Amino acid sequence: MMTLSRKRFLSGLAALGAGMSLLPGARRRAFAADAPAGTAGVTAEMAAFVVAARYEDLPPELIALGKQHILDAFGLAIAGEKAETGPIVRRYLADLGMLNGPSTVLGTTLQAAPRFAAFANGVAIHADDFDDTQLAVAKDRVYGLLTHPTVPTLPPALALSEALNKSGRDFMLAYHLGVEVATKLAEAIAPRSYEGGFHSTSMCGVFGAAAAAGKLRGLDAKQLRNAFGVAGAEAGGLRENFGTMTKPFQAGHAAEAGIVAADLAALGWTAAEDILEAKRGFFAAFGGGWDPGAIVGRLGRPWSLRSPGVSIKPYPSGSLTHPAMDVMAELIAQHGIRAQDVAQVRVGTNRQMLNTLIHHQPRTGLQAKFSMEYCMAVLLVLGKAGLGQFQDDVVNRPELQAMIERVDFYNNPDADAAGADKMRSYVEVRLTDGRSVSGQGDFARGSPEKPMRFDDTVAKFEGCADFAGLPRERAGRIVSTVRNLEAVPDMRVVCTGLFA
Repeated sequence: MMTLSRKRFLSGLAALGAGMSLLPGARRRAFAADAPAGTAGVTAEMAAFVVAARYEDLPPELIALGKQHILDAFGLAIAGEKAETGPIVRRYLADLGMLNGPSTVLGTTLQAAPRFAAFANGVAIHADDFDDTQLAVAKDRVYGLLTHPTVPTLPPALALSEALNKSGRDFMLAYHLGVEVATKLAEAIAPRSYEGGFHSTSMCGVFGAAAAAGKLRGLDAKQLRNAFGVAGAEAGGLRENFGTMTKPFQAGHAAEAGIVAADLAALGWTAAEDILEAKRGFFAAFGGGWDPGAIVGRLGRPWSLRSPGVSIKPYPSGSLTHPAMDVMAELIAQHGIRAQDVAQVRVGTNRQMLNTLIHHQPRTGLQAKFSMEYCMAVLLVLGKAGLGQFQDDVVNRPELQAMIERVDFYNNPDADAAGADKMRSYVEVRLTDGRSVSGQGDFARGSPEKPMRFDDTVAKFEGCADFAGLPRERAGRIVSTVRNLEAVPDMRVVCTGLFA
């Protein structure tokens, strides 16, 4: 960590506010309120990194891992078109007269201008909250603070690759650059941003979207700095919208806004060229400070998708529910637990997880995704928790609502002490015969600690395709194409040949 003046050090600590008070015993990092000496060019550094990057710079392991995340997102986009948001978005674009462009709305036969295709695909990918999730590494980072990196970055990369006749390699490079920018920003900004109510997927993701779009548009470094300035004006999203259609809207907006930023910059639009580090810029306004050590000199060193890694979700709910869900599934299997035998379930986590999983008596599928109580209940009552189990009519089934009443979701001080870089979850099932069984988990399947293989991701993709009614033969061709994406000469073959 570079040396900060005492004034800046104290200012940075003050910016953490209530967010840091939630983390007793956490290692506190120094967050600069504005740019410390020697870091004033972080926006320029980011732009230079994006402009200079070549496909050959991507490590083979990163390319292989990226294919899993791309396939995952393709499946989620197809399934997401079946969500309630799908027909609304399509009607919205039709009313605007925008369904006449070169870029595919995945899972449909429709095409739109790149910005609107990116919006539609971003909403669809995030509609079921089943998309990949960045993980924390530092003890003072909160899981919810970090971001879903693929949803704001893949849609603009895909839409522009199709519109501009780009190759599979061009597409993958733009995608990886977008993910790297979004994840590094999420690690760098002070936790106050999340504690204050900002949705980091949208707030940080718009810069990743601009990076991906700017790379494909061939922007130079100055133009890209201006694109980042425009992206800063579009950054936003509020956590209060979690559990509603507006959460995926925020992700789709970030994807769209990244293309808008790059397109305007390409035409000569100007903006603040130091938008990240400026005294009244992104880090200061949204976070009250930032950690230079998390981003300065760190872009691609290592690539965040590889290390610390990004989780591929095993369940279509908020990632904070997943360790407990894995523990519950294991307890059910090990002990033959039946719903009628359960007297009470207790789930203990840190306070930040309670602050994020806010729907304790859900009545909609969207609310259920952010309800620890429902996620425990659905496993006990139905024995599974896939896309079909997070629908409004299922959530309101009497037996599920009755089981929700038996789930006690509480703060466990031991989970707080474990640190915010873990999703420590304690699960205890008390049975009607007086017995009690329990377990604990920090990470779920699909996390870097318990990674999915490519075949596991294929199985998840096939489940999404089946849910959406996509023919198995077409699903198989999509999988085969993604496996060999570097050999695709023109991304129009993928978009219109396989999805439409």
